[in-house]
Amino acid sequence: MKFKPAVCFGLCLSFAAVSRPANYDPLAVGRDFKPVHVDVSIHDAARNRDLPLRIYLPTNTAPEPVVLFSHGLGGTRTGSVFLGEHWAARGYVAVFLQHPGSDDSVWKNEPLALRMRALPQAASPGNFLLRVHDVPAVINQLEIWNASTNNFLLGRMNLKKIGMSGHSFGGLTTEAVSGETVPLAGQKFTDSRIQAAVVFSPSSPQAGRAEKAFGAVKIPWLLLTGTKDIAPIGGQNVASRLKVYPALPGAPKYEVVLNNAEHSAFTDHPLPGDREPRNPNHHRVILALSTAFWDAFLRDDPAARAWLAGSGPRSVMEPEDRWQFSAN
Repeated sequence: MKFKPAVCFGLCLSFAAVSRPANYDPLAVGRDFKPVHVDVSIHDAARNRDLPLRIYLPTNTAPEPVVLFSHGLGGTRTGSVFLGEHWAARGYVAVFLQHPGSDDSVWKNEPLALRMRALPQAASPGNFLLRVHDVPAVINQLEIWNASTNNFLLGRMNLKKIGMSGHSFGGLTTEAVSGETVPLAGQKFTDSRIQAAVVFSPSSPQAGRAEKAFGAVKIPWLLLTGTKDIAPIGGQNVASRLKVYPALPGAPKYEVVLNNAEHSAFTDHPLPGDREPRNPNHHRVILALSTAFWDAFLRDDPAARAWLAGSGPRSVMEPEDRWQFSAN
């Protein structure tokens, strides 16, 4: 099925040709599914750097697409469990990275009064460079494990179908390895093995034009933010997050803006300083849209594409949530 370019704002227009498929539900999971994860670490010899991973496993042992996730500043591989478990329940091998230097080691041994001073220091160009090189190092190791007869991942991954995702500093990491031209001397860190990207709390460049930074993106992106998605570190605000979508070229692109969603809406728990009560439907929207997106572009599922282009997203959103897309 071919789809013409379409744009949808607010209370989406009705597209009869791509209405929500009756049998497609990105929130559906098997009743008997029990979440299973394995905690492992890899050693990147080239950088003498150890990287902890948490790998969520689907029930199916046949080769399945792989989804990577990069945590935000001060996080760990154990965060965003709701994403890892749901994606695995939907058949994906979900690999959650931990980035030493910008993980919980930044703050966990600091007195409470000093934590907010330590965190901004960790949001440094040096740690950004470590992160963007962590991603290909992990993919390289997954390729080795997928072919190793003595490894639990032998033959379980379809590494021709890799998705990349992340929140906040992890979103910045995701953007860099998924096609952004980074303002650091115009460098590119794109890994061509990544086929689609989901960015939670996207960031636009603080120097230079967004159109220049994102103009060479060649893969589908899904952006998720909120009307109150402001973080105390990083210099991003709602307006800067909303600059990413229009700067992306004509490749399939999608954006949801959740009403009253703060920065922590895309994580498991509230953050210090949150003012809004958490809305349980935000996680429902996040899971539905991200899963449909992975199904559409990692499984090439026409039903998922039709769901995204039709009334599917609005069926899980609340009226004040905003949604737009350009699909082809």
